[in-house]
Amino acid sequence: MKWLTEQRLLLVFMGSVLLWSSPALAGNSLETDVRVRGQANAPLTLIEYSDFTCGYCLKFFKRTWPRIQARYVDTGKVRFVYRDFPRGDQGSGLDAAMAARCAGAQGQYWAMHDRLFSEGGQLDKQVYLRHAAALSLDQAGFERCINDGRYTRAIFEDRQEANQWGFHGTPGFILVRTAAEPTEKEPAVAIPGAFPFEMFAEEIDRLLASDKK
Repeated sequence: MKWLTEQRLLLVFMGSVLLWSSPALAGNSLETDVRVRGQANAPLTLIEYSDFTCGYCLKFFKRTWPRIQARYVDTGKVRFVYRDFPRGDQGSGLDAAMAARCAGAQGQYWAMHDRLFSEGGQLDKQVYLRHAAALSLDQAGFERCINDGRYTRAIFEDRQEANQWGFHGTPGFILVRTAAEPTEKEPAVAIPGAFPFEMFAEEIDRLLASDKK
């Protein structure tokens, strides 16, 4: 498909300047990170920088993510990493990221993540509390975690990391080899937006195929 090929060239050009070493790529830091899906030894890692209130992020979650999960994550080919990129310094985007992380502190990160995206961007404290109750979280501990802003700094560090990759909007994705840092010869592949599944599949399949050569 011509448009995919042309877009891939653009992404590789963008990737050629993305040689900054990201903490998100460090294997040890991911071993205890609850925001990782898939096998630790998957050959490729796909990082998403996202906002729970972003319409395009919701589009990716509903239309593209299930196909990526089925074809690549559940089959051990891709490890998926979620990173927060609230578009505002305050408001529901930041609050939702906090709610997901506070749920993660009780072992329910992905359950809360999926529930928040299922709300279609209509998020407030009552929504977080309702989902916390449905997940049988310690309500007092969950509310205390949110009110204390326990993960505010870490959330903004994610956003800064996204900016260093060159992203200034959501969603943004980075595709890299799990066991190797990006190099000038093989840079990270940047996918700046909620592109169709075929775009992700083309890039993933290209890297997987090169492993077999």
